[in-house]
Amino acid sequence: MSGGEPAHHTWRYRWVVLGVATFTQAASGFFVQGIGAMGIHLRHDLSLSTAQLGLLLSAAQLVPLVGLLVAGELLDRYDERWVVGIGAGVVAVSLGVGSVVRGYSSLLLVLLIVGAGYSTVQPGGSKSVASWFDASRRGVAMGIRQAGLPLGGVLAAAALPVLAAALGLRAALMAGAVVALLGAIAFMGLYRRPPARSPSRDGTPPDARSHASLASRSGARLRMLREPSMVKLILSGMSLVSVHSGVGVLTVLYLHEVTAVEEGSAALVLVAAQGAGVAGRVCLAAWSDRSRSGRYVCVLACMAAVTAGMSALITPVGRSPVAACLLFIWLGFFGIGWYGPWVAHVAESAPPGKTGFALGSVMALNQIAVVLAPPALGLLRDLTGSFAPSWTLLSALTAVALTVTARGEHRPGATAWRRFRRIKAGDGGGGRDLR
Repeated sequence: MSGGEPAHHTWRYRWVVLGVATFTQAASGFFVQGIGAMGIHLRHDLSLSTAQLGLLLSAAQLVPLVGLLVAGELLDRYDERWVVGIGAGVVAVSLGVGSVVRGYSSLLLVLLIVGAGYSTVQPGGSKSVASWFDASRRGVAMGIRQAGLPLGGVLAAAALPVLAAALGLRAALMAGAVVALLGAIAFMGLYRRPPARSPSRDGTPPDARSHASLASRSGARLRMLREPSMVKLILSGMSLVSVHSGVGVLTVLYLHEVTAVEEGSAALVLVAAQGAGVAGRVCLAAWSDRSRSGRYVCVLACMAAVTAGMSALITPVGRSPVAACLLFIWLGFFGIGWYGPWVAHVAESAPPGKTGFALGSVMALNQIAVVLAPPALGLLRDLTGSFAPSWTLLSALTAVALTVTARGEHRPGATAWRRFRRIKAGDGGGGRDLR
C-alpha cells in the first residue's frame, strides 16, 4: 500500500504492534523477573542458599541457549504472530502446571520449560518491531519494546513478594501463568505483518532462501557471527547482561544484609531499579536514534557507567543505605537500559534475510552469561561471605569488554567500510550508520 489516507492509517497500526509486543514481553517475563524480589521468601520457604536461588534464574535461561537459535530460524520462515504467541502460551501452561507441584526440583523443571517458551518472545518481538519501524524511529521503538522486560520486573517485584507472603508460592506461580496467557492472547489477536510485506521483508526472496543449501546457509551465518561488529555486540552483550542478572538476583539480599534495609523496602528499591531500567531502555535508545556517532557509542557509555557504579558498591560508600539505593537505581538505568540501543544495533547489523537468525544467535550467546552469572555470583557470595567479590567480578568483566570493544570504533576508513557494506546489503548508502 502506498500513499494516501488508508496507508497513513495502516502505518499508524505500528504503534499497536509496538504496544502488544511490549506487553507480551512484560507478561512472558513477569514471573522470572520477580524471582529476585522474592529472594528472601524463597530462601526461607525452600531453605535455599544464594547459589541455589541464582540457579532458579539460570534454569529459566538454560533452554534458550539452543531455543533462541531455533526461534531465529522459525522467525525467518514463519509469521511472528504464531511463533511468539505459541511461545508465550508455553510459558503460561508451564507456570500453571508449576502451581500444582511442590519442591525446589519441581520448580527448576518448570522454569526450564518456561525458558523454552520464552525463547521465541525475545527475538520475535524484536523482529516484529524492526519490520514496522524504519531506521529513523527504530531505536526508540526498540527501546520501548525492550522496556517490556524491566517493566514486567517492576510489576513482579511489587506484586509477587506480597502475593507469595500472603498466599504462598503456588499463588505467585498461578499469577505468572495468568499474566503470560494474557500476553499470548494479545499477541496472537492483535499482531499483523506490515503492508506489502513478503515473508522475507528484510531482503531475501523466499524462493532464493528456500533453494539455498543448508551447508551454504550455515557457513554464511557462521561467517556473519565472526564479523567484527557482531563480535563487539556479543562481548558487550555478555558483560552487560551479567550485570543485569547480578542486579536482579543480589540487590534485595545486599540491601537487607549489608545496609540493614528491611525486606519490603529492599524490594521497593529493586522496583525502582527496574523502573530506571525501563526509562533507560527508552531514553538511551532515543539517544541512539539521534547520535551521529552511531548506536554502539551509547552501549559504550553504558559500560563505562556500569563499571563506575559497580566499583562504588565495593567502597564504604556502598554500605550507606541511601547511597546504595541510589547506586542500584543508577545501575538499573544503565545496567538494564543498555538493551534498547544494543538490540536495535543487532537488528540493523544483520544481513538481508537474516534478521531473525542474527537476533536469535546473538541473544543465544548472551544466554551463556545469563545462565552462568546468577549461580556463579551467588556461589561467590556463599563462599566468601561477602558481596564485594561479586561486584568486583562484574566491574572487571565490563571494564575489559569496554576496553576491547571500544578499540577501532573510530578508526580511519571505518566509515567507508560500513558504507560499502550497507550498499552491498541493498541500503544504497542512504540509511544510518549501522555500527
